[in-house]
Amino acid sequence: MNTDTDRDRGLLSTADREYLLDEREMSHEQSKRNAEARIRRRITDGIVDFDLLVHSLEPTDREQIFEQARTDEAFVDGLTATLAFAYIGLKEQGIDFERVLVPAVRSAEEAYAVERSSTNVTVDVGFDVETTVNTTLEGIDDRIAAGELVTPRELFSLVIEGGRDVANHDRIRLRLADDGSDRDHVDRLAAYLEAEVRYPTASRAVLNVSANGD
Repeated sequence: MNTDTDRDRGLLSTADREYLLDEREMSHEQSKRNAEARIRRRITDGIVDFDLLVHSLEPTDREQIFEQARTDEAFVDGLTATLAFAYIGLKEQGIDFERVLVPAVRSAEEAYAVERSSTNVTVDVGFDVETTVNTTLEGIDDRIAAGELVTPRELFSLVIEGGRDVANHDRIRLRLADDGSDRDHVDRLAAYLEAEVRYPTASRAVLNVSANGD
């Protein structure tokens, strides 16, 4: 998760980011409600703006934006989070993600074929999700308390998606992918939790969460 609050204004202002990261105190409950309403409104307006961007932004501008995906991991993480935000938001409303994904991919492929090769194409889009429940949030928390290894994905689910406070744990031991691809994810989790991180082996990481950790 990107915790840099000083980036240029996007959907969120610096003040919005600081509020979401609990770095900005609100003295009154009404101030909190105002901040949350402002954030909801900006996100809604930002999403609606994408209809304008798809149809009106110059292709050269779009290409310059997305060439960052070649080198900027934070940009790629942002794209992933955008889809995740839409997916969970629609799921909570009982709306299949396929309802927006299929027409989006189909219209994009059709437009791409016209722009790049002046051809018409027929697009068949398949989307399928199979979910298997492996463990509960309570189970992850219990494993951390017992000193067992958890994955960065499990810790992310516990803290970010589940909203659980792990400050009561001195250490969190993580099992990493053999190819080292988890390290950036771990570093971002450590920054979010304000924890120290060390890597005893290539496939292990330890987060010292509390002041009592060593």
